[in-house]
Amino acid sequence: MIVAVAGANGTTGRLILQELARAGHEAKAIIRKKEQASELEKLGAETRLADLEGDLSDAIRGCDAIIFAAGSGSKTGPDKTMAVDRDGAIKLMEEAEKQQVKRFIMLSSMGAGSPEKGPEELQHYLRMKGEADDRLESSRLHYTIVRPGALTNDEGNGKIKIGEQLGQGSISRADVAKVMVQSLDLENANHKIFEILEGDQPVADALKSL
Repeated sequence: MIVAVAGANGTTGRLILQELARAGHEAKAIIRKKEQASELEKLGAETRLADLEGDLSDAIRGCDAIIFAAGSGSKTGPDKTMAVDRDGAIKLMEEAEKQQVKRFIMLSSMGAGSPEKGPEELQHYLRMKGEADDRLESSRLHYTIVRPGALTNDEGNGKIKIGEQLGQGSISRADVAKVMVQSLDLENANHKIFEILEGDQPVADALKSL
């Protein structure tokens, strides 16, 4: 499968590229700066220069699926969060619909379904994530929306807990990447929204239980 990855240069995005290579997929890493290309090409990806706030038509041309793992980052203000986490995601969905891309895997966040219940400093971020999720859910795309708990940089062990609503907790970025990539090929992950935390069930088994 040819898979475009938005946010490919981020910490989780790079792990997703590695998982795609292991699974035999062909990754197209969407990057904003040319100098990001060489490092991502070492991970087995072809790079495509594009900005989520600009024209995305060439970025996903010929792709079978999209993984959205982009984020504005904790150091940016609310305007940038809106531009990337919501509007950038929606622009990519709309372009995917135009080009009849089959699959769209969204990296969202636990709490995006009820942002008003989150910590005050995160409510705007969660609201933007939630609005992007809502647009994806109402789209013509075959979507999967993954909502992890707090992300860690631990190695991960390939075992998770999965469900529509879980309590608070954390999960490694490495295991999130596994979930995103394995969701591509699983029909029962299609049109699903779920939360994930570290747990004791292998990723493949957890996804098949949806």
